[in-house]
Amino acid sequence: MSDAIEPDFTDAEIEAGRLLFASGVDFLMGVAKLDQLPGAFPLEVAFAGRSNVGKSSLLNALTGRRDIARTSNTPGRTRELNFFLVDERLALVDMPGYGYAKAEKKLIAAWQKLVRAYLLGRPGLRRVFVLVDARHGLKPNDLETLNLLDETAVSYQIVLTKADKLKPGERAAIHAATLQKIAKRPAAHPFVHFTSSAKVDGIAELRADIARLVAA
Repeated sequence: MSDAIEPDFTDAEIEAGRLLFASGVDFLMGVAKLDQLPGAFPLEVAFAGRSNVGKSSLLNALTGRRDIARTSNTPGRTRELNFFLVDERLALVDMPGYGYAKAEKKLIAAWQKLVRAYLLGRPGLRRVFVLVDARHGLKPNDLETLNLLDETAVSYQIVLTKADKLKPGERAAIHAATLQKIAKRPAAHPFVHFTSSAKVDGIAELRADIARLVAA
């Protein structure tokens, strides 16, 4: 693994990412049951994370829209797989948040079944971005999700959110700790993104990373 804290992108790649998301993002559908899953798209990327990690805020920042993904003071509102189309070339999938302590066990089991079926049945799914609160690092629920992604052989990449809340000197420490925990995981991507939806930091780089997948 590289010692670099974040991937390097050229100006051209940053611009490609900007243009990709500037071309239009539209909500397609929400999926709550297996038989509702749409046909496979040529390329899909998905976003997973704990229910309070700021996933909706990041998706809004990524797409440059205030309402593409609803935010709420009640974490875990996303109980479906929500599909969005980006310029008809790419599908973004907002996965149900996990760590929902207040949900009934039957609901949790149903969501887990839906997520597993999605991961196993999408040939165009190129990467899952797993969002983790930069202040706390990988928690047991996050590691369970990484285990599922390793088991289903789906490539994933860690995105550390709320990075603006880190104290000086904490960035390198949480980066090193995260890399250590994913070092031997077979499906883990070796670079970690730092983002702040509030400050729009790291969003251009995340767009560029997705644009790389589209161009590959």
